[in-house]
Amino acid sequence: MMLKIKRVPTLLSNYQKDDDEEGSGCGRNCMGNCCIRGTKLPLYTFKAIDKMIHEKDVVENEQRGSSVAFLDSLLLGEWEDRMQRGLFRYDVTACETKVIAGDYGFIAQLNEGRHLKKRPTEFRVDKVLQPFDGNKFNFTKVGQEEVLFQFEQSEDNETNFFPNAPIDVDHSPSVVAINVSPIEYGHVLLIPRILECLPQRIDRENFLLALHMAVEAGNPYFRLGYNSLGAFATINHLHFQAYYLAVPFPIEKASTRKITTIHGGVKISELLNYPVRGLVFEGGNTLPDLSNAVSGSCICLQDNNIPYNVLICDSGKRIFLIPQCYAEKQALGEVSPELLDTQVNPAVWEISGHMVLKRRQDYEEASEGNAWKLLAEVSLSEERFQEVKALIFGTTACRDNEDRSFDMMMADEDDGSPQCSNEMDAMKKRTPPRMVPGDQECVVKQ
Repeated sequence: MMLKIKRVPTLLSNYQKDDDEEGSGCGRNCMGNCCIRGTKLPLYTFKAIDKMIHEKDVVENEQRGSSVAFLDSLLLGEWEDRMQRGLFRYDVTACETKVIAGDYGFIAQLNEGRHLKKRPTEFRVDKVLQPFDGNKFNFTKVGQEEVLFQFEQSEDNETNFFPNAPIDVDHSPSVVAINVSPIEYGHVLLIPRILECLPQRIDRENFLLALHMAVEAGNPYFRLGYNSLGAFATINHLHFQAYYLAVPFPIEKASTRKITTIHGGVKISELLNYPVRGLVFEGGNTLPDLSNAVSGSCICLQDNNIPYNVLICDSGKRIFLIPQCYAEKQALGEVSPELLDTQVNPAVWEISGHMVLKRRQDYEEASEGNAWKLLAEVSLSEERFQEVKALIFGTTACRDNEDRSFDMMMADEDDGSPQCSNEMDAMKKRTPPRMVPGDQECVVKQ
């Protein structure tokens, strides 16, 4: 049986609403092959790094009086420029916001403009992995004016900014673009290797790119989020979302219980006393250690058709992984009409405690109890969560064993097959850069 629900996706680009019009041609100065050759956009390159940033490093940087991270100021400056140019569908800074009374401090926002002028679309909710479909809206169709800058690893091990850099179409750049239907100040999209048209699925390389963005921004109020298909991603073209919110998310304040520390020094815990069950990853000897632990778990979930959301916070030092089942319940008619009437799609931001409400009545009646009631419907049952956790840790244990024997296996590949041959094959093929942040200085090159 194929489960479907009628979805009304939020517009992420000003050209998304015109995507179904026939015979309109391009004429948009877009990011597709029809317009991209010869185009120049700002380029930010970050250093390759080989260690994690810990709290003591942050304190030492503050004591030295280090300036605001260059990426932080670049992103906000470019975002505000697009706001002045009228590229957003509404002024998100005028949206009413309040912290809901209670122990958790859920945040409620009234964002009535976010659900207007949408086009209905059929979405499958029973398949986390679906092939990219170039006939549907994707980010190569956004206007170049919506793109803020390219975001790439440096080739000279220096943090650089090039105000007017040509786009290398053969390399397929990663770019940062505005979300024209913003939830908060500075709401952007990180689109890895945009021209490769990757479907919405996590892989090791591109998850590490997202962690780098969190590290480079260097702002604890800047978080990145990811929604899989089936967990309220609205576009099947690989992207992360990010924005600024100057208060803690309730999920960040939730208590946790340590489960284990895996190879590479990554600590894994589970959430306690929070309406949604999930895992927390932090630490690691290097940034790739942390990235690989999380991305490997995401790959496990999506390969087993389990929808999930990811929140990257604390400047890339802590990551929440939340498997969820709300869309499946919705398709099966197991969600109450009362919750459905709110039109709230509990994606990563709502799960983290930022409740984006579309009706004034819901905003005025917002309470911790109502937030808890919605999120409880998102969560896996305790029994199912334990099954999913066992699945993840089984994959993690296999990967740990492979990591420990990797050098020996590479030295003598004929000694036998590893326990998880597919994962080892993937490891041999990847050549992840060793990365972690240096200082926040940036060379601007013309």
